[in-house]
Amino acid sequence: MQDIAFLSGGQGKDNAWIITFPENCNFKCIPEEVIAKVLTYLTSIVRQNEPNSQFTLIVDRRLDTWSSLKISLQKISASFPGNLHLILVLRPTSFLQRTFTDIGFRFSQEEFMLKLPVVMLSSVSDLLTYIDDKQLTPELGGTLQYCHSEWIIFRNAIESFALTVKEMAQMLQSFGTELAESELPDDMPSIQETLALRAERYHLLKNDITAVTKEGKILLTNLKVPESEGAVSSSLERHQHISGDWKTINKLLAQVRDMETAFDGFWEKHQLKMEQYLQLWKFEQDFQELVTEVELLLNQQAELGDVTGSITQIKQKLKQLESLEENSQDLLSKAQFLTLHGHRLAANHHYALDLICQRCNELRYLSDILANEIKTKQIQLSRTFKMHKLLQQALQCCDEGECLLANQEIDKFQSKEDVQKALQDIENFLEMALPFINYDLESLQYEFDVILSPELKVQMQNVQLKLENIRSIFESQQAGFRNVRDKHVRPIQFMVPTPENVMPSRVQFFSPKPGKKTWRQNQSNLKIQVVHDCREKRSPGQSSSLDNDNSLDIIKKHVLNELIQTERVYVQELYTALLGYRAEMDNPKMFDLMPPLLRKKKDVLFGNMAEIYDFHNNIFMSSLENCSDAPERVGLCFLERKDDFQIYAKYCQNKPSSEAVWKKYSECAFFKERQRKLNHRLGLDSYLLKPVQRITKYQLLLKELLKYSKDSEGFTQLQEALDTMLDLLKSVNDSMHQIAINGYIGNLNELGKMIMQGGFSVWLAHRKGATKMKDFARFKPMQRHLFLYEKALVFCKRRTETGEGSDRYPSYSFKHCLKMDEVGITEYVKGDNRKFEIWYGGKEEVYIIQAPNIDVKMSWLKEIRNILLKQQELMAVKRQMQQDQVTEHNQLSPQQNDEDPCRIWLSYIDEATMSNGK
Repeated sequence: MQDIAFLSGGQGKDNAWIITFPENCNFKCIPEEVIAKVLTYLTSIVRQNEPNSQFTLIVDRRLDTWSSLKISLQKISASFPGNLHLILVLRPTSFLQRTFTDIGFRFSQEEFMLKLPVVMLSSVSDLLTYIDDKQLTPELGGTLQYCHSEWIIFRNAIESFALTVKEMAQMLQSFGTELAESELPDDMPSIQETLALRAERYHLLKNDITAVTKEGKILLTNLKVPESEGAVSSSLERHQHISGDWKTINKLLAQVRDMETAFDGFWEKHQLKMEQYLQLWKFEQDFQELVTEVELLLNQQAELGDVTGSITQIKQKLKQLESLEENSQDLLSKAQFLTLHGHRLAANHHYALDLICQRCNELRYLSDILANEIKTKQIQLSRTFKMHKLLQQALQCCDEGECLLANQEIDKFQSKEDVQKALQDIENFLEMALPFINYDLESLQYEFDVILSPELKVQMQNVQLKLENIRSIFESQQAGFRNVRDKHVRPIQFMVPTPENVMPSRVQFFSPKPGKKTWRQNQSNLKIQVVHDCREKRSPGQSSSLDNDNSLDIIKKHVLNELIQTERVYVQELYTALLGYRAEMDNPKMFDLMPPLLRKKKDVLFGNMAEIYDFHNNIFMSSLENCSDAPERVGLCFLERKDDFQIYAKYCQNKPSSEAVWKKYSECAFFKERQRKLNHRLGLDSYLLKPVQRITKYQLLLKELLKYSKDSEGFTQLQEALDTMLDLLKSVNDSMHQIAINGYIGNLNELGKMIMQGGFSVWLAHRKGATKMKDFARFKPMQRHLFLYEKALVFCKRRTETGEGSDRYPSYSFKHCLKMDEVGITEYVKGDNRKFEIWYGGKEEVYIIQAPNIDVKMSWLKEIRNILLKQQELMAVKRQMQQDQVTEHNQLSPQQNDEDPCRIWLSYIDEATMSNGK
């Protein structure tokens, strides 16, 4: 506004932009910093479009003095910020000042020429030598029109527009940041309300962008560029165009367009992500509800898994299972529909693609489990019901036989015809009972082996014994009637024996194969007497001899016999594998049948099987056999040898390497030849699996013994033995997982005993607070396998491998380790009762852990709490010991302190060092 200098828009012959310093008598009074600001501003306008621009200065001092001119040149020299091409000075026109100027410039010319390219001009016409008249304003003899007030108005408009564009960019950036950083609500209505508010703000910002664009276009219209160099619409337009204002406005408008395009793109992506978030929210809710219903049905069908009980109870379970199956069909349809919905979301490139695919896989897995479990239960219950019906029919057959025998009184057989009729009745009965009497034992056991509980086995044995007795009596009766028929003598009537009259014997189920007359061996055990009255048929409420024999002692003895017999078979199988294969690998006659490398892999292939065989053959089997008449000692037998069972951990840890060797060499001629010589139906790999199968079989047999040993002697030892074997299995299983950890720097054994291990879904947050929009990655959980040690919690990733045995022997990549002395837990996380939090380092890191089910979560929380409590107790004991030591030192006598102050001072140093943990 002071008109210190102005940028007219003209250019010199060298395309240097012209800055004019008009006649200003007060120039020498203007502070140098003000001049610097003006020149910086004017030159920056040009440099916005042409960074390497040159400048020509016209200093009009025709009415001024030499002293003022000299000061002006000095200030310009000190303040000009650009590339100065030339200074044209219109010197003072008065005679005296012109003389002073000529003299002063002559003496100062060398100084000025070194600092500034100065040319002294005597008149305006001299300017035309350096600058065309079209580039000069009228007061300098040119035709370029320039109005300083209008220039200021337009510059203010341009600057205001630029500031508006900048503020708009900041508003858009702020809105985008707010969208990214804002907290997500916890319920669907709140999310929808938040989306509506954001959409409203989006439309308001769009309106602001439209208004800014309109403002820029108005400015651009006033600064419209001519179509050709010669077609100038107005002098003002020409002036503004040359000064670069049109380019500035156009550039700002382009920035607005780019911002709008980017903002629309961001909003579109944001809206898509929010819509997908709502879809995921609804999908997750439906998934959790469906999983809850499936788990409920699985729990209900699991309650029907016990195949023991009477035929009425089995029939009732079948009806309940049928009802569950009807409910499961609806549930499976829902699961299939939700799976298809998940596939549609995945096909539409949902951001949580991996999570949705995982959920769909879980639904398919749960659906298959539910369908298979119900189908399996139906088969088991149906077979159990069939077995009960078979036993019931067999008992009914026995009752009819007893009644028939009782009705064949002696008085009725006075004639040969009566005897013949009695014989015919017996033959008819034996023909009717033939399916039960001659039922093939092996077929029956093969058909019902899976569902044969100890109770059913005892019932089968009792029914078998009764059928055998009935058959033997009928055959004796037949022989007697034939004698009567042939010799006409009175027959001897046989009484049906009670179970107490029959000596127990090791008999097969139902009957031996046809042709073996075992009834003669038992005939001496039958009590012969005349029976005149028919035995009443068994009523439903009447207790039978079968019920009396179905005692816990018989069942327990049966389980114990199974334990001992299977132990003998197991030892024999180990012996066969070691003698038939391992020993033969050292036989020179077999070397031609083996690859050379295979002989070196013998110890890897068999592991410590020889050690296991020695333990069972020399120690454990004899201990079990000593318990055959003393079931109460079985638990103690296991407890006394619990340390010896640790040899199985070594065998199982070697099993992956063993199977790798077998897979590589299983087709070699040596193994085929030995299998042929040994007449084995199965290959060596089945024998190598025997120790793994055996160590899992013990706990099942101990559970059966424990089930029928309540309130019996040795129950406590039996329970401890079961716990010991379960702990051993867990320890072996954990060690199998631990040896598969790769990438851990250090020794895992230094972390203490492994307490638990298992797979979880894990989310990670590095700060406190709710979920942010920018943290969408958290909706895709990490699948981690956690190993809980006494001193640390280790995070690993289960490696996906293909090929045979990859599921049996997993592999883990180490990811992270948390020291337990810096860990804290939050037991409940809002939204899912399977989740809990593990936070580390004062909640700088928070791990959200989702367990497969609530039981797994509670068991992990229990063990973590125990570890943390033990740490607190150890810290309390340590603090108390330190306090006791300080108290002891404080109680030292003054004499002792005077005698040896150095020793006491060193003691306090030791305490301080101890308290710092060094």
